[in-house]
Parts: sequence; C-alpha cells; structure tokens
Amino acid sequence: MEFTRDAILYGELMLWQPEKGPRVSVDSVLLTAFSQVRPGERVLELGSAHGAVALLLARRFPESGSVEGLEIQPELVEVARKNALENGLADRVAFRRGDLRQVRNIYPPQSFQVVVMNPPYDEPGKSRPSPHDAEATARHGLHCSLQDVVQAARYLLANRGRLFMVFRANRTAELCRILEQSAIEPKRIRPVHPSPEKDASVVLVEGLRAGGVGVTIQPPLFIHDRKGDYTPSLLAAYSVGGGSCL
Repeated sequence: MEFTRDAILYGELMLWQPEKGPRVSVDSVLLTAFSQVRPGERVLELGSAHGAVALLLARRFPESGSVEGLEIQPELVEVARKNALENGLADRVAFRRGDLRQVRNIYPPQSFQVVVMNPPYDEPGKSRPSPHDAEATARHGLHCSLQDVVQAARYLLANRGRLFMVFRANRTAELCRILEQSAIEPKRIRPVHPSPEKDASVVLVEGLRAGGVGVTIQPPLFIHDRKGDYTPSLLAAYSVGGGSCL
C-alpha cells in the first residue's frame, strides 16, 4: 500500500493516507463538524482508517476525554498511530486494531459517551467493489454491514450516549429503521446537497441511545452555492475552532 502525506484543513493536520484507499473527504470533515463532544467525554471512532476523523475531533474538542479509533486493517492502524505522533496528539488519541463485529471482546459495555463513524455506504453484493482492499473495505462493507455498525455502537454507548454518522442519503430510511430497532433513536438529521438544485447526496445523523421519540430535520447544507462557490456552512466546517459548527 502506497501513502501520501497531505495537508488537511489548510494545514491544521499533516496526514499520511493511502494513495489508493480511504482518504479524507468532505464527508469526513462534515462528520467532525456535526459531532458534539462535551468536556471529559470519551469518544470512539469505529473504522478509523488512517485516523483523520479521530484526530480532527481531538483538535476540535480539546477539552474532551480520550479519543480512540478502532480499525480492522493493521497497516492503517500503524499509519494512524504515526499520524497521531507527528501531529502532537499521541497523548490524547489512541488507535487499536480490532473488528467491530467482535467489539464485545475488545471493550466493556457502555464505555463511551460518543461514537462516530463514516460507515461503508454500500453493502456487499450491491455494488462493484474497488480492486484496492483498503478502499473496498471502507466503501463496500466487506467486513461489516450497517446493522453490525449500529449494534456495535449500541453496545459501546453509555445510557443516553450519542452516535454521529454520515451516510448515503438514499439509505436514510434504512438507517433510521436499524437505529430504532437497536434502541438508538434518531434525534437530528441534516441533509447535505452538492448544490441547491441537486438532491441530497449524504445525510448527517445524530442518534441517542435510549432516547425518546422525536427527530429534528435541520435545514439543508449546500456544498456549493448557485455560482459554484463554497458556501459559508461548508467553509465553517473546515475551521476546527469552537467545537461543533453544524
């Protein structure tokens, strides 16, 4: 696996990431900006890859408790640890190799107040996987299904802990159904559109473990305006100051 070292968020982080595999995307940045972490809360990213989301959360929420990442691919775990060290975050962010389907053998129940994930958008057999293993794992669900992800989050979250996800918009109904079946109530949904005249491509979703019924559909977030320029909301997500901004 070949890697490149790239400036992320205008140089806020310098990260090694696979040349052909999971790389930092707009979705990753929006997920960190949408997430909410209170002082002292423990945070876990499921499927942490090269560590970008976990490291950005540590930067965005400096008063959080520990931030951890769980990743099945050993080469990516090593790269994530290298990224934490080189960005001065190794004392706050740790990465562990493990399969989220076996999470009960890795962590005690209800160990975290916040779980975040950018899960594979496609299920095995429903799309043509990438020939690159790292990318196929990240995008096509070779090692986990959406239900696996939600069940792992349910086990890991403390009572009234929060799950933050970014997911393909056309699977929103499926996601909400699986969340509710796992007693994680969808509480906040924000659709993300490439531009005002296009349908939403992804949704940002917050779920609450053992939460009451009731969801807020937030105003749409547009990546570009009608002129093709980045919107203020998108630009705000690329600034790590001030915690959550979406």
